[in-house]
Amino acid sequence: MSVAVYLPTEEKTRWWVERLAALMPGRDVRTLREVAAPGSVRYLVVWRPRPGDIAKFANLRAVISIGAGIDHVMADPDLPPGLPIIRTTGRDLTQRMREYVALHVLRHHRDMPRQLHAQRERDWHAIVVPVAPNRVVGVMGLGNLGAAAARTLADLGFATRGWSRRGGVVPGVETFAGDEEFAGFLSGCEILVNLLPLTDATRDILDADLFDRLAPGACVVNCARGGHLVEEDLLAALATGQVRQATLDVFRQEPLPGDHPFWHHPAITVTPHVAAQIDPDTGARLIADNIETFDATGTCDDLADAARGY
Repeated sequence: MSVAVYLPTEEKTRWWVERLAALMPGRDVRTLREVAAPGSVRYLVVWRPRPGDIAKFANLRAVISIGAGIDHVMADPDLPPGLPIIRTTGRDLTQRMREYVALHVLRHHRDMPRQLHAQRERDWHAIVVPVAPNRVVGVMGLGNLGAAAARTLADLGFATRGWSRRGGVVPGVETFAGDEEFAGFLSGCEILVNLLPLTDATRDILDADLFDRLAPGACVVNCARGGHLVEEDLLAALATGQVRQATLDVFRQEPLPGDHPFWHHPAITVTPHVAAQIDPDTGARLIADNIETFDATGTCDDLADAARGY
């Protein structure tokens, strides 16, 4: 019973193959292009698979996403219906996201972009900001990553809100649920963090209407998916000052093209999809455990709900 692995670059694919093979000595682990007998493959481990690649394997038991999101798998128009999809989560990924969100919320809270500009100008300029309990921070998405990020921000003292389609209880966080509570969640929000899954319902959610509902001069942190953001609307909101600063870790096209205006915009911080980047050592252990559990029981904790898109 074999496992095939595909990532967009051969070098990264090889890293994952080597680590998974070492953790699963009883299985034949190969790169997708090395598979000679597609019918023998039971598990396909992928990041951004090419359309049609998954359908080549008629006997798959499951496809595994190298990451917490499954939108890149669901985007394949030839994805076999009903095929189980397993996410890759875990404490290390959650910790990385907590660090990233805390870092950039604190950067915007303390107005570090403006402070660094003052340093370049040799301007001894003390920027006064409110204390964290007087700063309203909202987190969109209260899944594993969003709830952990929201708790972290609450522990730092921020007046933290959380919103999701279904709602939930997060200690220290004021929670909102569904469309009927979305406007109330956004109203007065000064720093907004997006950690929603990308679905038909959430695509383009970071748009002009949303930005207008935030507190004037709000900051935005998008570390979910590029498809959530209407790029032109963000640039327009930055031009008017309705949005003061933005940190973007994800983009509609990755890598971000060299001529994209985000690269040189003075109010935008660009990071290359590293907020909760999974490394092969950590990820391979999680994936190997999920494959063995799923193979033995037909399910695992990271089994996604394809109907919901996450």
